[in-house]
Amino acid sequence: MTSWTFLTHHAHVLLTVAAQPDLTVHEVALAVGISDRQAVNILNDLEADGYLERVRRGRRNHYVLHPDRPMRHHGNSHHSVGDLIAAMGDIRHLRGEGGTAE
Repeated sequence: MTSWTFLTHHAHVLLTVAAQPDLTVHEVALAVGISDRQAVNILNDLEADGYLERVRRGRRNHYVLHPDRPMRHHGNSHHSVGDLIAAMGDIRHLRGEGGTAE
């Protein structure tokens, strides 16, 4: 039996950072089950395409999500990444339950 998942590593990194924007790269990698290098590359991709930005807080990064950005696949582009996050139930503040999105 082949091993596959419905969501890509990019989606898992996005969901992880959405839920916990102050994690280190290593912590993101552990949460997703990928190497630190893969996590850095994915975070760079997400930042380059405007899905998140890194804000320095002392010696650490804080990730600010841009949930209004459209999904990349042409079949999903009418949905935003905020729709994905809300659908996955991984972050309450995008739905107005306990804070505001940054």
